[in-house]
Amino acid sequence: MNEERSRGVFVVPPWAVLLIAVAALVVSTAALTATFTGRSPFGMMSGGAMMGGGSMMGGSSVTNGLGPGESGFVSGTAASPRVIRVIAGPGYAFSPSTIAVARGETVTFSVTTMGPTVHEFMVGPADAVAADQPGTPEIADIGMMATKSLTFTFDGPGPYAFACHADGHYEAGMRGVITLVG
Repeated sequence: MNEERSRGVFVVPPWAVLLIAVAALVVSTAALTATFTGRSPFGMMSGGAMMGGGSMMGGSSVTNGLGPGESGFVSGTAASPRVIRVIAGPGYAFSPSTIAVARGETVTFSVTTMGPTVHEFMVGPADAVAADQPGTPEIADIGMMATKSLTFTFDGPGPYAFACHADGHYEAGMRGVITLVG
């Protein structure tokens, strides 16, 4: 050891390398969260979402443009679906957790996983989604920082929902509601 110091060699302990790697992962996840949601993942840094009663992720609002019932809203069609961005995670939650669509509208869900957990995204009639019914439209295996898309037309009576059925995720509350407007 003394011989290494006399030659100017510095040995970094493995725990220090691991600590730096974890810190880098946390910072990069935070930066990507801010990029996709338009908000800081640390509520206090972005205007006080934590202090204002919001969540640590700064609330559940992902900017998706105008919604049904708002002035200037244009409903998605089969030829030109409206794109709705959904964040899966970190943890076992979707953001947003409630989505409004126009009756008969075609929507492309662009789902991005934040954090190291692999998620899926299933959308359709609420009873089929809750039961993880085979044949219900879904995107499987959305890995860390990956984005996958699924297009769906809301042409039935509803109610509609979305969920993640990866082992234990649905049971942990990873699901959302789709509200039909019009």
